[in-house]
Amino acid sequence: MAINRKTFLLQLMGGGWALAGCGGGGSSYTAPPPPGPAGGCVATIAGNHGHVLSIPAADLNSTFDKTYDILGTATHSHSVTFTAAQLAQLKAGMTVQVTTTTTLAHDHAISEGCT
Repeated sequence: MAINRKTFLLQLMGGGWALAGCGGGGSSYTAPPPPGPAGGCVATIAGNHGHVLSIPAADLNSTFDKTYDILGTATHSHSVTFTAAQLAQLKAGMTVQVTTTTTLAHDHAISEGCT
């Protein structure tokens, strides 16, 4: 059965299909980052399989490191920490590269940028 992207996303979001584990082999689907609101942050998560990173705008003013859980719709979680300096870089419009914690023998590289 051939499907298009719209059908795939509708089935996935409507619970018509279930994705299990991180799996190996075969091709891998990398979901595009969700559109960020004006003045928001958007993460590109390498090898993504349902994880989501959301950084509240107020956190960009933090003088402390902030740790985020990126569970999203994945079946497992990872954490990622941004230092206060990295949060300031994001606030200044720079892109920051970080790596998540390792779970189920893998991690994810994240490229985060805010506008």
